[in-house]
Amino acid sequence: MPPSTLLLIYSLLIVLASLAGGWVPLYIHLTHARMQVAISCVAGVMLGVGVLHLLPHAAFELGSLDTTVGWVLIGLMTMFFVERFFCFHHHEAPAEEDSSCDHPADSHHHEHAHTGSEHGHHHAHKLSWTGAATGLALHSLMDGVALAASIEIEGSAEHRAYLVGVATFLGIALHKPFDAMAIGTLMAAGGWARRHRHVVNLLFALMIPLGALLFHVGVRQFGDAGEIVGRALAFSAGTFLCISLSDLLPELQFHQHDRIKLSVALLLGLVAAWGISIVEGAGHGHETPPGHEHHQHE
Repeated sequence: MPPSTLLLIYSLLIVLASLAGGWVPLYIHLTHARMQVAISCVAGVMLGVGVLHLLPHAAFELGSLDTTVGWVLIGLMTMFFVERFFCFHHHEAPAEEDSSCDHPADSHHHEHAHTGSEHGHHHAHKLSWTGAATGLALHSLMDGVALAASIEIEGSAEHRAYLVGVATFLGIALHKPFDAMAIGTLMAAGGWARRHRHVVNLLFALMIPLGALLFHVGVRQFGDAGEIVGRALAFSAGTFLCISLSDLLPELQFHQHDRIKLSVALLLGLVAAWGISIVEGAGHGHETPPGHEHHQHE
């Protein structure tokens, strides 16, 4: 199957998954515990995809460990600063998010001590969902690049694989519903009507295909496409690492009561990513390509 066709199919499926994430809270009650178990499993998949899938492909294409880890670091720090300044990567059960008043009284008082009115509280929610939507849009554009780069590299003659890009697709498709759910929850808390939430959810869902399209078209404009794809894969590996760890690390402090379930879910996600990488890599190896033998450390 041509890479462009496969990219279109994957993009459409991810759009549907993202839209579903925005619709689910309207019809299904999700508890905090169920959300955290699902997030741990998905984070395990993304962690495995980043380390076991994107990183080896990037190193193979670039032929330089120094260049590879450098772009991994750039990707990780880029996503870190997006999260820091937009504060969007927070997943919570919608019912709990909407209530937003189950904190201790003094904590609630402190949170609103400087607002002075309900208008201030509503304004804070508007800023919250706007920041979330902006940050997640950037995040999704980077995911689109990861998807397109994965298909580009594995669809080439040297990287013919049995399941082209499925690991990257799976990691993105499983994570998008939680991101869409976060935006919808924040908009609901801000009093936005359902039709507005649906419009924003649709626009957000289209960010993945947009990022994939920009990369797929843009990479054709450069002579050394392999070098660009390799750097994009390493960058994407860094973003996947940051996303997965930002979901996992808070568990160490706030979810000790469910640590067995969360640990099992994490391991299941990692095993799934490992299994997909094994099956996908059965059709090709990662031997050093010609001309790259002496560039492992620049």
